[in-house]
Amino acid sequence: MIRFNAQLVTLDASADETQPSRTITGLAVPWDVVANLSNDVGPVKFLKGSISVDGPMPKLLEYHDDTRVIGRVTERVSSDEGLMFSATLSRTRAADDAMALLADGSISAVSIGAVPLKFKRVNGVMEVSEARMIELSLVSFPAYADAEIQSVYASAEDEEEIPEEETPPQPPSEEDDIMSEPTTVEAAIATQPIYATLKKEVKIPTAGEYLQAAIAGGDQWKAFHEVLKAAAPDVSLADGPGVLPELIIGPVYNNFIGMRPVVDAVGVRSMPISGSSFLRPKVTTNNSIGLQSPDNTTLTASTFVISQETVTKGTYGGYVNISEQIISWSDPSMLTALLDDMGRIYMNETDSVACTDLVAGATTTGAFGDPTVPADWLAWIGASSTTILTASNGNNPNTLFTSADVFGDLIALSDSSGRPLFPNLNAQNAFGAVAVTSDVGTAFGCRVVRDRNFAANTLILGDTTGYELFEQQRGSVSVLAPSTLSTVLAFRGDFSTLVIDADKFVKASAY
Repeated sequence: MIRFNAQLVTLDASADETQPSRTITGLAVPWDVVANLSNDVGPVKFLKGSISVDGPMPKLLEYHDDTRVIGRVTERVSSDEGLMFSATLSRTRAADDAMALLADGSISAVSIGAVPLKFKRVNGVMEVSEARMIELSLVSFPAYADAEIQSVYASAEDEEEIPEEETPPQPPSEEDDIMSEPTTVEAAIATQPIYATLKKEVKIPTAGEYLQAAIAGGDQWKAFHEVLKAAAPDVSLADGPGVLPELIIGPVYNNFIGMRPVVDAVGVRSMPISGSSFLRPKVTTNNSIGLQSPDNTTLTASTFVISQETVTKGTYGGYVNISEQIISWSDPSMLTALLDDMGRIYMNETDSVACTDLVAGATTTGAFGDPTVPADWLAWIGASSTTILTASNGNNPNTLFTSADVFGDLIALSDSSGRPLFPNLNAQNAFGAVAVTSDVGTAFGCRVVRDRNFAANTLILGDTTGYELFEQQRGSVSVLAPSTLSTVLAFRGDFSTLVIDADKFVKASAY
Protein backbone atom coordinates (compact mmCIF):
# COMPACT_ATOMS: atom_id res chain seq x y z
CA MET A 1 0.00 0.00 0.00
CA ILE A 2 1.22 3.51 -0.80
CA ARG A 3 0.80 6.35 1.67
CA PHE A 4 1.29 9.91 0.47
CA ASN A 5 1.32 13.01 2.68
CA ALA A 6 -0.19 16.29 1.48
CA GLN A 7 1.21 19.81 2.07
CA LEU A 8 0.75 22.10 5.08
CA VAL A 9 -1.68 24.95 4.40
CA THR A 10 -3.60 27.79 6.04
CA LEU A 11 -6.96 26.73 7.49
CA ASP A 12 -10.20 28.72 7.60
CA ALA A 13 -12.41 28.00 10.65
CA SER A 14 -16.06 28.88 10.41
CA ALA A 15 -19.07 28.83 12.73
CA ASP A 16 -21.46 29.63 9.91
CA GLU A 17 -24.56 27.50 10.46
CA THR A 18 -25.05 27.22 6.70
CA GLN A 19 -21.77 25.34 6.38
CA PRO A 20 -21.39 21.62 7.19
CA SER A 21 -20.31 21.08 10.80
CA ARG A 22 -17.09 19.20 11.66
CA THR A 23 -16.09 18.94 8.00
CA ILE A 24 -12.71 19.31 6.30
CA THR A 25 -12.26 19.70 2.54
CA GLY A 26 -9.27 19.97 0.26
CA LEU A 27 -6.87 18.27 -2.11
CA ALA A 28 -5.81 14.76 -1.07
CA VAL A 29 -3.20 14.19 -3.79
CA PRO A 30 -2.23 16.19 -6.91
CA TRP A 31 -2.00 14.56 -10.33
CA ASP A 32 1.28 14.20 -12.24
CA VAL A 33 3.46 15.39 -9.35
CA VAL A 34 6.51 13.34 -8.38
CA ALA A 35 7.00 12.58 -4.67
CA ASN A 36 10.21 11.07 -3.33
CA LEU A 37 9.14 8.61 -0.63
CA SER A 38 11.47 7.60 2.19
CA ASN A 39 11.66 3.92 1.23
CA ASP A 40 13.16 1.62 -1.39
CA VAL A 41 10.43 2.22 -3.97
CA GLY A 42 11.77 5.61 -5.02
CA PRO A 43 9.92 8.43 -6.79
CA VAL A 44 6.16 7.92 -7.33
CA LYS A 45 3.66 9.86 -9.42
CA PHE A 46 -0.14 9.50 -9.67
CA LEU A 47 -1.44 10.06 -13.19
CA LYS A 48 -4.61 12.09 -13.74
CA GLY A 49 -7.73 10.18 -12.71
CA SER A 50 -5.72 7.20 -11.43
CA ILE A 51 -7.52 6.97 -8.07
CA SER A 52 -11.07 5.62 -8.33
CA VAL A 53 -13.86 7.64 -6.69
CA ASP A 54 -16.26 4.67 -6.70
CA GLY A 55 -16.81 2.09 -4.00
CA PRO A 56 -17.17 2.42 -0.21
CA MET A 57 -16.03 5.67 1.35
CA PRO A 58 -12.70 5.36 3.22
CA LYS A 59 -12.34 5.96 6.97
CA LEU A 60 -10.67 9.09 8.33
CA LEU A 61 -7.74 8.12 10.62
CA GLU A 62 -4.91 9.75 12.53
CA TYR A 63 -1.39 8.91 11.31
CA HIS A 64 -2.53 5.80 9.38
CA ASP A 65 -3.41 4.04 12.65
CA ASP A 66 -6.55 1.93 12.09
CA THR A 67 -7.21 1.99 15.86
CA ARG A 68 -7.55 5.79 15.75
CA VAL A 69 -10.65 6.26 13.58
CA ILE A 70 -11.99 9.81 13.92
CA GLY A 71 -14.48 10.04 11.04
CA ARG A 72 -15.09 9.11 7.42
CA VAL A 73 -14.61 10.52 3.94
CA THR A 74 -17.98 11.69 2.60
CA GLU A 75 -17.09 12.77 -0.94
CA ARG A 76 -14.32 12.22 -3.51
CA VAL A 77 -14.06 14.18 -6.77
CA SER A 78 -11.43 13.77 -9.47
CA SER A 79 -10.62 17.29 -10.74
CA ASP A 80 -8.05 18.57 -13.24
CA GLU A 81 -5.78 19.44 -10.31
CA GLY A 82 -6.03 16.22 -8.35
CA LEU A 83 -8.25 14.15 -6.06
CA MET A 84 -10.49 16.45 -4.00
CA PHE A 85 -12.14 15.26 -0.82
CA SER A 86 -14.58 16.12 1.95
CA ALA A 87 -14.50 14.32 5.29
CA THR A 88 -16.60 14.55 8.43
CA LEU A 89 -15.22 14.08 11.94
CA SER A 90 -17.26 11.96 14.34
CA ARG A 91 -18.46 13.25 17.70
CA THR A 92 -15.89 11.46 19.83
CA ARG A 93 -13.24 12.70 22.24
CA ALA A 94 -10.45 11.79 19.81
CA ALA A 95 -12.23 13.61 16.97
CA ASP A 96 -12.76 16.65 19.23
CA ASP A 97 -9.01 16.72 19.92
CA ALA A 98 -8.34 16.53 16.19
CA MET A 99 -10.76 19.43 15.57
CA ALA A 100 -8.86 21.54 18.07
CA LEU A 101 -5.55 20.79 16.34
CA LEU A 102 -7.05 21.57 12.94
CA ALA A 103 -8.60 24.80 14.12
CA ASP A 104 -5.37 26.25 15.54
CA GLY A 105 -3.21 25.01 12.66
CA SER A 106 -1.25 22.41 14.61
CA ILE A 107 -2.36 19.84 12.04
CA SER A 108 -2.99 21.08 8.51
CA ALA A 109 -2.19 18.20 6.18
CA VAL A 110 -3.62 14.88 5.08
CA SER A 111 -2.13 11.64 3.78
CA ILE A 112 -3.88 9.00 1.72
CA GLY A 113 -3.34 5.27 1.81
CA ALA A 114 -3.75 3.67 -1.63
CA VAL A 115 -3.14 0.28 -3.25
CA PRO A 116 -1.61 0.56 -6.76
CA LEU A 117 -3.44 -1.67 -9.25
CA LYS A 118 -1.71 -0.65 -12.50
CA PHE A 119 1.66 1.07 -12.76
CA LYS A 120 4.91 1.19 -14.69
CA ARG A 121 8.34 2.74 -14.25
CA VAL A 122 9.42 5.56 -16.53
CA ASN A 123 12.95 6.93 -16.05
CA GLY A 124 13.03 5.60 -12.51
CA VAL A 125 9.62 7.04 -11.54
CA MET A 126 6.76 4.72 -10.61
CA GLU A 127 3.78 6.07 -12.58
CA VAL A 128 0.49 4.82 -11.13
CA SER A 129 -2.35 4.71 -13.67
CA GLU A 130 -4.93 2.94 -11.47
CA ALA A 131 -5.21 2.75 -7.68
CA ARG A 132 -7.77 2.17 -4.98
CA MET A 133 -7.98 4.54 -2.01
CA ILE A 134 -7.99 2.68 1.32
CA GLU A 135 -8.03 5.47 3.91
CA LEU A 136 -7.32 9.17 4.57
CA SER A 137 -5.27 10.30 7.58
CA LEU A 138 -4.49 13.56 9.35
CA VAL A 139 -0.70 13.97 9.56
CA SER A 140 1.86 16.57 10.61
CA PHE A 141 4.57 16.38 7.94
CA PRO A 142 3.51 16.23 4.27
CA ALA A 143 5.34 15.11 1.13
CA TYR A 144 3.31 16.76 -1.66
CA ALA A 145 3.83 20.49 -1.94
CA ASP A 146 0.61 21.12 -3.93
CA ALA A 147 -1.90 19.15 -1.85
CA GLU A 148 -3.76 20.95 0.91
CA ILE A 149 -6.71 21.12 3.27
CA GLN A 150 -8.65 24.10 1.96
CA SER A 151 -11.22 24.58 4.73
CA VAL A 152 -12.35 23.43 8.16
CA TYR A 153 -15.96 23.96 9.21
CA ALA A 154 -16.88 23.76 12.89
CA SER A 155 -20.20 24.67 14.44
CA ALA A 156 -20.36 27.20 17.28
CA GLU A 157 -21.10 24.34 19.66
CA ASP A 158 -17.95 22.54 18.56
CA GLU A 159 -15.83 25.64 19.06
CA GLU A 160 -17.04 26.06 22.62
CA GLU A 161 -16.87 22.43 23.68
CA ILE A 162 -13.52 21.28 22.29
CA PRO A 163 -11.96 19.52 25.31
CA GLU A 164 -8.64 20.51 26.74
CA GLU A 165 -5.80 18.58 25.20
CA GLU A 166 -4.50 16.02 27.69
CA THR A 167 -1.70 14.49 25.65
CA PRO A 168 0.03 15.82 22.54
CA PRO A 169 -0.76 14.09 19.24
CA GLN A 170 1.68 11.31 18.43
CA PRO A 171 3.98 12.00 15.48
CA PRO A 172 3.66 9.61 12.57
CA SER A 173 5.93 6.59 12.70
CA GLU A 174 8.35 5.63 9.98
CA GLU A 175 5.71 3.20 8.69
CA ASP A 176 3.54 6.17 7.59
CA ASP A 177 5.77 6.56 4.54
CA ILE A 178 6.13 2.86 3.74
CA MET A 179 5.08 1.81 0.27
CA SER A 180 4.83 -1.82 -0.73
CA GLU A 181 3.89 -3.45 -3.98
CA PRO A 182 1.44 -6.34 -3.47
CA THR A 183 2.49 -9.68 -4.94
CA THR A 184 -0.71 -9.67 -6.97
CA VAL A 185 -3.44 -7.07 -7.28
CA GLU A 186 -6.12 -9.69 -6.65
CA ALA A 187 -4.60 -10.73 -3.34
CA ALA A 188 -4.34 -7.16 -2.11
CA ILE A 189 -8.02 -6.51 -2.81
CA ALA A 190 -9.43 -9.82 -1.68
CA THR A 191 -7.75 -9.86 1.74
CA GLN A 192 -8.53 -6.23 2.59
CA PRO A 193 -11.59 -6.86 4.81
CA ILE A 194 -9.95 -9.76 6.61
CA TYR A 195 -7.94 -7.51 8.89
CA ALA A 196 -10.92 -5.97 10.65
CA THR A 197 -10.49 -4.95 14.28
CA LEU A 198 -12.55 -6.39 17.10
CA LYS A 199 -14.85 -4.14 19.06
CA LYS A 200 -13.18 -1.98 21.67
CA GLU A 201 -15.39 -3.10 24.54
CA VAL A 202 -14.02 -6.65 24.24
CA LYS A 203 -10.46 -5.28 24.31
CA ILE A 204 -9.07 -8.04 22.11
CA PRO A 205 -6.22 -6.93 19.77
CA THR A 206 -6.53 -7.43 16.04
CA ALA A 207 -4.91 -10.48 14.49
CA GLY A 208 -2.17 -8.32 12.96
CA GLU A 209 -1.44 -6.60 16.30
CA TYR A 210 -1.36 -9.96 18.06
CA LEU A 211 1.18 -11.42 15.59
CA GLN A 212 3.36 -8.31 15.62
CA ALA A 213 3.48 -8.30 19.42
CA ALA A 214 4.21 -12.04 19.51
CA ILE A 215 7.21 -11.56 17.20
CA ALA A 216 8.49 -8.49 19.05
CA GLY A 217 7.97 -9.95 22.55
CA GLY A 218 8.49 -7.76 25.61
CA ASP A 219 5.87 -5.87 27.62
CA GLN A 220 3.44 -5.40 24.73
CA TRP A 221 3.25 -9.16 24.10
CA LYS A 222 2.72 -9.85 27.80
CA ALA A 223 -0.07 -7.24 27.94
CA PHE A 224 -1.83 -8.70 24.89
CA HIS A 225 -1.53 -12.22 26.26
CA GLU A 226 -3.15 -11.18 29.54
CA VAL A 227 -5.93 -9.36 27.67
CA LEU A 228 -6.81 -12.49 25.72
CA LYS A 229 -6.77 -14.63 28.87
CA ALA A 230 -9.11 -12.22 30.63
CA ALA A 231 -11.43 -11.64 27.67
CA ALA A 232 -11.84 -15.35 26.87
CA PRO A 233 -12.87 -14.94 23.27
CA ASP A 234 -18.75 -23.50 20.06
CA VAL A 235 -14.63 -24.04 19.30
CA SER A 236 -13.29 -26.64 21.72
CA LEU A 237 -9.84 -28.15 22.14
CA ALA A 238 -10.76 -30.94 19.71
CA ASP A 239 -11.50 -28.38 16.99
CA GLY A 240 -7.97 -26.99 16.88
CA PRO A 241 -5.45 -29.82 17.26
CA GLY A 242 -3.23 -28.33 14.54
CA VAL A 243 -2.38 -25.29 16.68
CA LEU A 244 -2.27 -26.78 20.19
CA PRO A 245 1.19 -28.41 20.18
CA GLU A 246 4.02 -26.24 21.47
CA LEU A 247 6.13 -26.74 18.35
CA ILE A 248 4.51 -25.40 15.17
CA ILE A 249 6.42 -25.02 11.90
CA GLY A 250 5.07 -22.36 9.53
CA PRO A 251 1.67 -20.62 9.46
CA VAL A 252 -1.70 -22.36 9.17
CA TYR A 253 -2.28 -23.54 5.58
CA ASN A 254 -5.61 -22.60 3.97
CA ASN A 255 -6.24 -23.35 0.29
CA PHE A 256 -9.61 -21.58 0.08
CA ILE A 257 -9.30 -18.59 -2.26
CA GLY A 258 -11.65 -15.72 -1.43
CA MET A 259 -11.55 -13.92 -4.78
CA ARG A 260 -14.43 -11.94 -6.33
CA PRO A 261 -13.85 -11.73 -10.11
CA VAL A 262 -17.38 -10.54 -10.98
CA VAL A 263 -17.59 -8.11 -8.06
CA ASP A 264 -14.19 -6.65 -8.92
CA ALA A 265 -15.14 -6.33 -12.59
CA VAL A 266 -18.41 -4.51 -11.85
CA GLY A 267 -17.24 -2.57 -8.79
CA VAL A 268 -19.20 -1.85 -5.62
CA ARG A 269 -21.08 1.27 -4.58
CA SER A 270 -21.53 2.55 -1.05
CA MET A 271 -24.75 1.31 0.53
CA PRO A 272 -26.98 3.75 2.48
CA ILE A 273 -26.68 3.13 6.21
CA SER A 274 -30.32 3.55 7.27
CA GLY A 275 -33.37 1.59 6.11
CA SER A 276 -33.86 -2.02 5.05
CA SER A 277 -34.16 -0.97 1.39
CA PHE A 278 -33.47 2.05 -0.80
CA LEU A 279 -34.55 3.45 -4.19
CA ARG A 280 -32.48 3.76 -7.37
CA PRO A 281 -33.89 6.21 -9.99
CA LYS A 282 -33.93 5.11 -13.63
CA VAL A 283 -35.03 6.77 -16.88
CA THR A 284 -37.71 4.58 -18.47
CA THR A 285 -39.07 6.93 -21.18
CA ASN A 286 -36.85 9.28 -23.17
CA ASN A 287 -37.82 12.48 -24.91
CA SER A 288 -38.90 12.65 -28.58
CA ILE A 289 -37.37 14.91 -31.22
CA GLY A 290 -38.79 15.34 -34.74
CA LEU A 291 -38.56 17.52 -37.82
CA GLN A 292 -40.68 20.67 -37.87
CA SER A 293 -42.29 20.67 -41.30
CA PRO A 294 -43.45 22.98 -42.58
CA ASP A 295 -42.14 25.87 -40.52
CA ASN A 296 -44.33 27.52 -37.90
CA THR A 297 -46.05 24.23 -37.07
CA THR A 298 -46.22 22.39 -33.75
CA LEU A 299 -43.09 20.52 -32.69
CA THR A 300 -43.08 16.83 -31.78
CA ALA A 301 -44.74 16.14 -28.42
CA SER A 302 -42.30 14.74 -25.86
CA THR A 303 -42.47 12.75 -22.62
CA PHE A 304 -39.74 12.08 -20.08
CA VAL A 305 -40.33 9.48 -17.33
CA ILE A 306 -38.13 8.48 -14.39
CA SER A 307 -39.09 5.38 -12.43
CA GLN A 308 -37.59 3.94 -9.25
CA GLU A 309 -35.95 0.57 -8.69
CA THR A 310 -36.17 -0.81 -5.14
CA VAL A 311 -33.00 -2.43 -3.76
CA THR A 312 -33.43 -4.65 -0.70
CA LYS A 313 -30.47 -4.97 1.64
CA GLY A 314 -29.04 -8.39 2.49
CA THR A 315 -26.72 -9.23 5.38
CA TYR A 316 -24.20 -12.06 4.99
CA GLY A 317 -22.10 -13.39 7.83
CA GLY A 318 -21.22 -16.21 10.21
CA TYR A 319 -20.02 -16.73 13.77
CA VAL A 320 -18.01 -19.09 15.96
CA ASN A 321 -17.70 -19.60 19.72
CA ILE A 322 -14.07 -19.44 20.85
CA SER A 323 -13.12 -20.97 24.18
CA GLU A 324 -10.68 -19.31 26.56
CA GLN A 325 -8.41 -22.35 26.34
CA ILE A 326 -8.09 -22.30 22.55
CA ILE A 327 -6.84 -18.71 22.73
CA SER A 328 -4.66 -19.09 25.84
CA TRP A 329 -2.94 -22.31 24.79
CA SER A 330 -2.72 -21.97 21.02
CA ASP A 331 -0.19 -20.34 18.74
CA PRO A 332 -1.10 -16.73 17.79
CA SER A 333 -1.87 -17.92 14.26
CA MET A 334 -5.13 -19.51 15.50
CA LEU A 335 -6.85 -16.14 15.82
CA THR A 336 -5.32 -14.89 12.59
CA ALA A 337 -6.36 -18.02 10.70
CA LEU A 338 -9.92 -17.73 12.02
CA LEU A 339 -10.37 -14.11 10.93
CA ASP A 340 -8.64 -14.80 7.62
CA ASP A 341 -10.95 -17.72 6.86
CA MET A 342 -14.07 -15.71 7.74
CA GLY A 343 -12.97 -13.01 5.33
CA ARG A 344 -12.31 -15.50 2.53
CA ILE A 345 -15.70 -17.18 2.92
CA TYR A 346 -17.50 -13.83 3.03
CA MET A 347 -15.78 -12.75 -0.19
CA ASN A 348 -16.71 -15.97 -1.97
CA GLU A 349 -20.34 -15.94 -0.75
CA THR A 350 -21.01 -12.36 -1.88
CA ASP A 351 -19.37 -13.07 -5.24
CA SER A 352 -21.61 -16.14 -5.64
CA VAL A 353 -24.65 -13.91 -5.04
CA ALA A 354 -23.39 -11.46 -7.67
CA CYS A 355 -22.95 -14.29 -10.22
CA THR A 356 -26.38 -15.82 -9.57
CA ASP A 357 -28.21 -12.49 -9.78
CA LEU A 358 -26.38 -11.51 -12.99
CA VAL A 359 -27.43 -14.73 -14.71
CA ALA A 360 -31.03 -14.27 -13.52
CA GLY A 361 -31.12 -10.63 -14.61
CA ALA A 362 -29.71 -11.23 -18.10
CA THR A 363 -33.03 -12.15 -19.70
CA THR A 364 -32.01 -11.67 -23.35
CA THR A 365 -30.57 -14.79 -24.96
CA GLY A 366 -28.78 -15.61 -28.20
CA ALA A 367 -28.23 -19.03 -29.74
CA PHE A 368 -24.63 -20.29 -29.79
CA GLY A 369 -23.11 -22.77 -32.24
CA ASP A 370 -20.13 -25.07 -31.72
CA PRO A 371 -17.85 -23.80 -28.90
CA THR A 372 -14.82 -25.42 -30.58
CA VAL A 373 -15.26 -23.41 -33.82
CA PRO A 374 -13.80 -19.86 -33.76
CA ALA A 375 -16.25 -18.71 -36.45
CA ASP A 376 -19.21 -19.61 -34.20
CA TRP A 377 -17.71 -17.53 -31.39
CA LEU A 378 -17.31 -14.56 -33.74
CA ALA A 379 -20.87 -14.96 -35.03
CA TRP A 380 -22.31 -14.99 -31.50
CA ILE A 381 -20.18 -12.05 -30.35
CA GLY A 382 -21.19 -10.01 -33.38
CA ALA A 383 -24.90 -10.79 -33.10
CA SER A 384 -24.99 -10.20 -29.35
CA SER A 385 -23.17 -6.87 -29.57
CA THR A 386 -25.66 -5.73 -32.19
CA THR A 387 -28.54 -6.72 -29.90
CA ILE A 388 -27.05 -4.75 -27.01
CA LEU A 389 -26.34 -1.70 -29.15
CA THR A 390 -29.91 -1.64 -30.48
CA ALA A 391 -31.86 -2.56 -27.34
CA SER A 392 -29.93 -0.35 -24.88
CA ASN A 393 -30.05 2.86 -26.92
CA GLY A 394 -26.49 2.89 -28.24
CA ASN A 395 -24.45 1.16 -25.52
CA ASN A 396 -21.63 -1.24 -26.41
CA PRO A 397 -20.53 -4.35 -24.48
CA ASN A 398 -17.24 -4.30 -22.60
CA THR A 399 -17.05 -7.61 -20.70
CA LEU A 400 -17.38 -11.32 -21.46
CA PHE A 401 -18.42 -13.29 -18.36
CA THR A 402 -17.66 -17.03 -18.43
CA SER A 403 -17.89 -20.08 -16.20
CA ALA A 404 -14.76 -22.19 -15.75
CA ASP A 405 -15.69 -24.72 -18.46
CA VAL A 406 -16.54 -22.04 -21.03
CA PHE A 407 -13.24 -20.31 -20.27
CA GLY A 408 -11.55 -23.62 -21.06
CA ASP A 409 -13.25 -23.74 -24.47
CA LEU A 410 -12.21 -20.15 -25.14
CA ILE A 411 -8.55 -20.63 -24.31
CA ALA A 412 -8.43 -23.79 -26.46
CA LEU A 413 -9.47 -21.98 -29.67
CA SER A 414 -6.85 -22.11 -32.43
CA ASP A 415 -6.50 -21.28 -36.10
CA SER A 416 -6.17 -23.76 -38.96
CA SER A 417 -2.46 -24.16 -38.23
CA GLY A 418 -3.05 -25.02 -34.58
CA ARG A 419 -1.87 -21.66 -33.23
CA PRO A 420 -3.85 -20.35 -30.22
CA LEU A 421 -6.12 -17.40 -30.96
CA PHE A 422 -5.56 -15.91 -27.49
CA PRO A 423 -1.89 -16.53 -26.62
CA ASN A 424 -0.78 -15.33 -23.20
CA LEU A 425 2.20 -13.70 -24.90
CA ASN A 426 -0.31 -11.15 -26.25
CA ALA A 427 0.92 -11.04 -29.85
CA GLN A 428 0.00 -7.91 -31.79
CA ASN A 429 -2.06 -9.81 -34.36
CA ALA A 430 -3.96 -11.89 -31.76
CA PHE A 431 -7.66 -11.54 -30.94
CA GLY A 432 -6.70 -11.08 -27.27
CA ALA A 433 -4.87 -12.84 -24.46
CA VAL A 434 -6.14 -15.27 -21.82
CA ALA A 435 -4.18 -17.50 -19.45
CA VAL A 436 -5.05 -20.24 -16.97
CA THR A 437 -3.10 -18.35 -14.31
CA SER A 438 -5.58 -15.45 -14.18
CA ASP A 439 -9.34 -14.98 -13.98
CA VAL A 440 -9.08 -11.87 -16.19
CA GLY A 441 -8.00 -11.55 -19.83
CA THR A 442 -9.06 -10.05 -23.16
CA ALA A 443 -10.88 -11.56 -26.14
CA PHE A 444 -12.66 -10.05 -29.13
CA GLY A 445 -11.88 -6.57 -27.78
CA CYS A 446 -13.66 -7.27 -24.47
CA ARG A 447 -12.42 -7.97 -20.98
CA VAL A 448 -12.84 -11.65 -20.08
CA VAL A 449 -13.90 -12.51 -16.51
CA ARG A 450 -13.80 -16.14 -15.39
CA ASP A 451 -15.67 -16.95 -12.18
CA ARG A 452 -15.95 -20.36 -10.51
CA ASN A 453 -19.29 -19.33 -8.96
CA PHE A 454 -21.03 -19.33 -12.35
CA ALA A 455 -22.93 -22.52 -13.13
CA ALA A 456 -21.52 -24.66 -15.95
CA ASN A 457 -22.14 -23.46 -19.54
CA THR A 458 -22.52 -19.81 -18.52
CA LEU A 459 -21.53 -17.25 -21.15
CA ILE A 460 -22.71 -13.62 -20.95
CA LEU A 461 -21.70 -10.61 -23.04
CA GLY A 462 -22.55 -7.29 -21.48
CA ASP A 463 -21.88 -3.74 -20.40
CA THR A 464 -21.00 -3.62 -16.68
CA THR A 465 -22.73 -0.25 -16.24
CA GLY A 466 -26.03 -2.13 -16.45
CA TYR A 467 -25.27 -4.06 -13.24
CA GLU A 468 -24.86 -2.35 -9.87
CA LEU A 469 -23.53 -3.81 -6.61
CA PHE A 470 -23.92 -2.18 -3.19
CA GLU A 471 -21.91 -3.12 -0.12
CA GLN A 472 -21.22 -2.06 3.46
CA GLN A 473 -18.42 -4.19 4.89
CA ARG A 474 -18.75 -4.30 8.68
CA GLY A 475 -15.99 -6.76 9.57
CA SER A 476 -15.88 -8.65 12.87
CA VAL A 477 -17.79 -8.26 16.13
CA SER A 478 -17.42 -10.17 19.41
CA VAL A 479 -19.56 -10.72 22.50
CA LEU A 480 -18.22 -12.13 25.78
CA ALA A 481 -20.04 -15.10 27.38
CA PRO A 482 -18.67 -15.24 30.96
CA SER A 483 -20.73 -18.28 31.96
CA THR A 484 -18.86 -20.49 29.47
CA LEU A 485 -15.54 -18.62 29.42
CA SER A 486 -15.91 -18.05 25.69
CA THR A 487 -16.44 -15.29 23.18
CA VAL A 488 -18.78 -15.33 20.20
CA LEU A 489 -16.87 -13.90 17.22
CA ALA A 490 -18.89 -13.00 14.10
CA PHE A 491 -17.96 -11.63 10.69
CA ARG A 492 -20.59 -9.87 8.55
CA GLY A 493 -21.38 -7.34 5.83
CA ASP A 494 -24.33 -5.93 3.87
CA PHE A 495 -24.46 -6.74 0.15
CA SER A 496 -27.13 -6.16 -2.54
CA THR A 497 -27.34 -6.38 -6.34
CA LEU A 498 -29.40 -4.62 -9.02
CA VAL A 499 -29.56 -5.39 -12.75
CA ILE A 500 -30.63 -1.85 -13.57
CA ASP A 501 -30.54 -2.35 -17.36
CA ALA A 502 -31.13 -5.91 -18.58
CA ASP A 503 -30.88 -4.72 -22.21
CA LYS A 504 -27.11 -4.38 -21.74
CA PHE A 505 -26.61 -8.17 -21.44
CA VAL A 506 -26.99 -11.17 -23.71
CA LYS A 507 -26.34 -14.73 -22.55
CA ALA A 508 -25.77 -17.80 -24.67
CA SER A 509 -28.97 -19.83 -24.64
CA ALA A 510 -27.71 -23.05 -26.23
CA TYR A 511 -24.07 -23.23 -25.27
